[in-house]
Amino acid sequence: MSTPEFRLPDEFGSGPRRSHREGHQPVPERNVPDKPVAPQRHSRSITPFMGGAVPDVDRVGFPLSGRQLDACVRAALQEDGAFEDVPTIACVLSTRRAHGMIVARHAGIVAGIPFAVAAFRLLDPNITIRVDVDDGEQVSANTEIMRISGLARAILSAERVALNYLQRLSGIATSTSRYVESLRGTRTMVDGTWRVTPGVRLIESYAMRAGGARPDDAVCHIREHHVAAMMGDLAYAVQRVRAHAEPDARIVVQCRSPGQVRAALAAGADAVLLDGMNPAQVRECVEVVAGRAKVNAAGGIALDTVRSYAHAGADHVSIAGIVQEAGPLELTLEMETA
Repeated sequence: MSTPEFRLPDEFGSGPRRSHREGHQPVPERNVPDKPVAPQRHSRSITPFMGGAVPDVDRVGFPLSGRQLDACVRAALQEDGAFEDVPTIACVLSTRRAHGMIVARHAGIVAGIPFAVAAFRLLDPNITIRVDVDDGEQVSANTEIMRISGLARAILSAERVALNYLQRLSGIATSTSRYVESLRGTRTMVDGTWRVTPGVRLIESYAMRAGGARPDDAVCHIREHHVAAMMGDLAYAVQRVRAHAEPDARIVVQCRSPGQVRAALAAGADAVLLDGMNPAQVRECVEVVAGRAKVNAAGGIALDTVRSYAHAGADHVSIAGIVQEAGPLELTLEMETA
């Protein structure tokens, strides 16, 4: 199944970014533990009378409200033609029921369960679902992720949308987890990258968090073009951004040389973003910073080099490839009619 092109409905195209689900506390920053901790896996039931798409204990920080989730998935179902699925309507009796299970064909990190649940429920409000693996959990090959029982037409018509969400988001989470695992035992954390698909930043950032990336909310990046717009006055640029940002916002200044790092520190930046530097250059800038600000490294970082940036002293790394180069995690729906 091919990787889908994601789009949120127009109502999500503007307005503030949500860093957590309504009514839930923000997700704390994650550090990389010295040893992996096996998740405690518990199945949960979703019926017409109980159970929501998002678990009560939301460890990842789902970014959409229930209304937004339904609107987003409804738009995807309409785009896919699920509400007018002629082959399914023609071949499957409207009263026929079926049982199915979604299985991961390869090992990876799961993400996108709420979207799959919403897809099935929107086509059959009386469907029952048992979720065996929630977002952020690691699975081995041939692991059962969820069981579905309901109208056969609904399950078949929702299949593509449910699997496309799960495969794409699980692919991003799995890609992210590889970098997180490569940094295990160091103090360096993986940041969510801003190089995401336009219109679905919230969703892809969520998938990165499921894979272990640090939440990227409350960050203001000052890029070189911003400084140029202030006639090169970096200190004034930082001052202006602080005046307009939220009180807890972290000001990060893009730097391409040790000289720019010194200027950013003098301007009062909370962090410097070392863009396109190799590990030796990062180490030099870390010595300049001397603990006065956080050091983020980005640009040209690959899986086989990321650990060298940790050894150079970077506090955080940002890798565009965790989204741009992420392939889908292969899943399948196995189904039998009742």
